Amino acid sequence: MNIQQLEYIIAVDRLKNFTKAAEYCNVTQATLSTMVKKLEQELEIIIFDRKKNPTETTEIGMETVENAKKVVLHSQLLKDNAKKTNGKIEGKIRIGIIPTIANSLLPKIIKPILENFPDLKLEISEQTTKSITKQLKEGQLDMGIVATPLNDTEIEDIVLFYETLMVYGDIDPVQNYILPDEIRNHKIWLLEEGHCLREQFIKLCSLKKKEKMVENLKLEASSFDTLLNMIDEFGGLTLIPELYYNTLSCERKKQVSFFNTPIPVREMSIIYHRPYAKIRTIEALANIIHSTINKDLISNKYKKNELAITQI
Repeated sequence: MNIQQLEYIIAVDRLKNFTKAAEYCNVTQATLSTMVKKLEQELEIIIFDRKKNPTETTEIGMETVENAKKVVLHSQLLKDNAKKTNGKIEGKIRIGIIPTIANSLLPKIIKPILENFPDLKLEISEQTTKSITKQLKEGQLDMGIVATPLNDTEIEDIVLFYETLMVYGDIDPVQNYILPDEIRNHKIWLLEEGHCLREQFIKLCSLKKKEKMVENLKLEASSFDTLLNMIDEFGGLTLIPELYYNTLSCERKKQVSFFNTPIPVREMSIIYHRPYAKIRTIEALANIIHSTINKDLISNKYKKNELAITQI
């Protein structure tokens, strides 16, 4: 029995397919199948029912996979502790990030991270918060960058910064500052279901869940660019975060209005699942992101009691 065999059965259990598991583990299907079979013979059990499609994990197999996850975890911790001794941040870290921050945050932080940790390999994917938390718990991701608080007792977080929220659209240009209640008097454009900023907008302004822009139009927008283009054409309002605001042209920035105090902000954090955390690497990345982004944020101009963290 070896760690590699345990990683193989974890992959098959998660993907429910030997071919996909082999691709994920970067080996041939024949190699993976042979190694799994040898493990079953050594343990004198059947871990997978290969006749089922998708592949099904047996009852004793489920227990074996759970124990395998613990062994692989402790193996990783041993490696991490050894790296801690020599003071290097290296290896691979898998990161999930929500789309509403990815396009404006990643260009700012990737370069300093790679410059500070040249031996660290980043694997980054854009996903919803729900998908990120699920994959953290399953060990498919090491950390996520999402809006918090999540109210999930299984997930740990490190707060990175507080990002000011703003309104884009046809507000009276003379009125520079607005109240959340005033938003309800305008037509609203929202991101599609699954984006946490959509829920924050709804809760912040006490909007109805099914606000419609045009009676015979249903738009499932997945990006701010789409929303802003629609607003430019049809009018209305949407909520945008500060880092995205910084990417706008001067002309579009003229169409942005700010909130009166208390200023609504979204709390951005690194999240991780404690049993599978590469905590030393995570903390190092948190420090880089915080120092790179935090110093220029509008929220720093206000006292803490003048800010209001928008709930998800």
